[in-house]
Amino acid sequence: MNQSNIEDKRHLRSMMTRQKLLEAAREVFLEEGFQKATISQMIKKANIGYGTAYVHFEGKEDLLIVLMEDVMERFYDIAEISFLPKSKQEAEDIIYNQAKAFLLMAERERDLMQVFEQAIGVSSLISDKWKVIREKFIQRISKDVSYAQQNGLARTDLDHEIVARGWFFTNEMYLWEIVRNEHHRSVEEVAKTITSIYTRGLYI
Repeated sequence: MNQSNIEDKRHLRSMMTRQKLLEAAREVFLEEGFQKATISQMIKKANIGYGTAYVHFEGKEDLLIVLMEDVMERFYDIAEISFLPKSKQEAEDIIYNQAKAFLLMAERERDLMQVFEQAIGVSSLISDKWKVIREKFIQRISKDVSYAQQNGLARTDLDHEIVARGWFFTNEMYLWEIVRNEHHRSVEEVAKTITSIYTRGLYI
């Protein structure tokens, strides 16, 4: 067996171990919550050696960050939906569908998102990671607002980044309400209302 094959097998084994540990971490976080979960429980559930586990992750926060990135990438796919409206109505339709998909994703991912919320409240590492994720969304929304302004659809007297920040924070507030099961209206109704207020304030 040549050196290249040996390296490939080693890499594959390493990837499988990492995946096993992430799956075990997900289960432990869901069972125990962030604060009670320990990396020892995860290693035991994954049935791998301590030394091997620490090659991949320094601790439970590292594991949660990878799980968080994975889930939030699915949210970000919604933000990445092509935004090239030709009219105010078309813009409103796209924004409504994005807001609805974003909040429905929060419903689908509720259990793990509850763990993220706990972690954001107690870990500066996770809190900092959430700020980075948040900024990525704001920059993407800002790009869409800027497009609408440049194409004569939206007011140009408003700063696109401030507008983007306000829109993301509105969505984020409802996201956490849904995660906590505190919302008293359907996702569709929430999405329709916030989209209407947002687009009427921004679009010409």
